[in-house]
Amino acid sequence: MNLPRIYPILDTETLAARSVSLETAAAAFLEGGAGILQIRHKGHWSRAAFDSAKVVARLCREAGARLVVNDRADFALLLEAGLHVGQDDLPPRDARKLMGTGALIGFSSHDSRQLRAAGGEPVDYVALGPIFATASKRNPDPAVGIEELRRCRPSIEKPLVAIGGITLENAAEVLRAGADSVAVIAGLLPSETTVRSLRERMREFINRTPARTSAGPAPSG
Repeated sequence: MNLPRIYPILDTETLAARSVSLETAAAAFLEGGAGILQIRHKGHWSRAAFDSAKVVARLCREAGARLVVNDRADFALLLEAGLHVGQDDLPPRDARKLMGTGALIGFSSHDSRQLRAAGGEPVDYVALGPIFATASKRNPDPAVGIEELRRCRPSIEKPLVAIGGITLENAAEVLRAGADSVAVIAGLLPSETTVRSLRERMREFINRTPARTSAGPAPSG
C-alpha cells in the first residue's frame, strides 16, 4: 500500500485547547489535500464525540480519503474506518480478527525491538516515534531521533510512519531518513487557527516535502 506522505492526526484534546472543532480541522485538512486522517480521542466517547466523528467519516468519504480511528476497534467498525493500535491496546492479531482482512490497521512502535516485532504482525503499516520530543502525548516514550530512524528503517518492509515532534521545518528530513509518511499533530496547527490557515498549513506540508523517500525499502503490502 502507498500511504500519503503527510498523515494528519486529529487529536481532540489538542484541538480543543486551540478552540478548533474536530469537524472544522478535518474539513480544512481535506480541502488542503490530505489523503488520510486519524481521529485520536483519549477521552470518553460521548454521543456528541461520536456524532462529530460521523461527520468526519462522511467528509473523508466525499473527499476519497482514508479515515483511521485510534485505539477503539468498536468505533472504527461503526464508522467503517481503519484502526490504529498501540503497544498497550488490543493486540494486532485480535484487531485483525475484529476488523477483517480488508481494513487498514496501523501499529505503534517506540524502539528498534518493537519495530522489528511489528514487522511480523498482521498490520498494514507501522509507526515509529516519537522521533523528536513532543508535547502532544502524555508521558511520551524517549525520542528516537533521525539517526536511529535511518538505522532502523531497513529492518522492516512494511510502510513506516514517523510520528512525534514533526514540524514544517523537519518533515522533509524525516522522510529523507526513510519514513514513508509523517504523522503530524501540533505542527499542522498555526498560531492563528482559522479554516483558511489550517487549509494553507496542510498545503505547505505537502508542497515542502518530497514526493518519494530517498532511503529505505519501497512500501509493500
